[in-house]
Amino acid sequence: MPDERSGSVLSSAGFDAAWCATDLGEYRACRYTYERYPYESLPPLDSSQFTGAFQWLGGARGLDPEQVAKLDDLARDLAARNLSLPQDFVTFQTSANLYGSLDDVSVTCCWTDISQPLPSPVEPGSFLVRFLRDQQDCVIWYLYLRSSGEAFVVHSHLDYEYEYEAQRDGEETESDLDDAEEQTAAILWCAPSFEEFAHRFWIENRLWHAVNGGDPARLEPPLRDYLRHYAPPEVFA
Repeated sequence: MPDERSGSVLSSAGFDAAWCATDLGEYRACRYTYERYPYESLPPLDSSQFTGAFQWLGGARGLDPEQVAKLDDLARDLAARNLSLPQDFVTFQTSANLYGSLDDVSVTCCWTDISQPLPSPVEPGSFLVRFLRDQQDCVIWYLYLRSSGEAFVVHSHLDYEYEYEAQRDGEETESDLDDAEEQTAAILWCAPSFEEFAHRFWIENRLWHAVNGGDPARLEPPLRDYLRHYAPPEVFA
């Protein structure tokens, strides 16, 4: 399970900011399967590459008809709430070659699981859309959508689809959806856009393989630069 919220900072979106991930070998320790790392401790990313085209992953090629239909249904549901999906998310999730890429690279067996819109428990009019989850639900990632058009990525230890279903059915859970303070603490901001989230997730999971049995010195430059943020200078001398 992720560790406590210590060290997190408040993001511009109004939630504490932290990155939830596993270790990077000796370069970044992890006490459990996942840990929450202060967002300001992460290597910076070049925001100019996040154009919505996913060129760093080869670009989008072709459409997956089944995914197009699913995303169209989701978009209509959101439109009825005066909300919309960010285009980078649509591009990725409907692309024949990009869809499932995060599942393929995940070292903790995370898998794509897109939900219907789920009401934000802390902000009326805003909604969550789950898109990725750990195989044991240690952490779940969501798009957070606001009526202003703002969209960013958050994560939580709570599966809000289950939480709302349990509330509707009168079942007891460990979470109180009516406790705004508790729910605000359960949601953490982790990326300003879906593409930036996907890029950092993709980099870190590839790095995990390199530092756990591979040769970090043979990594391609962008991955070496990312790891250099954590590594002593002599590693890449």
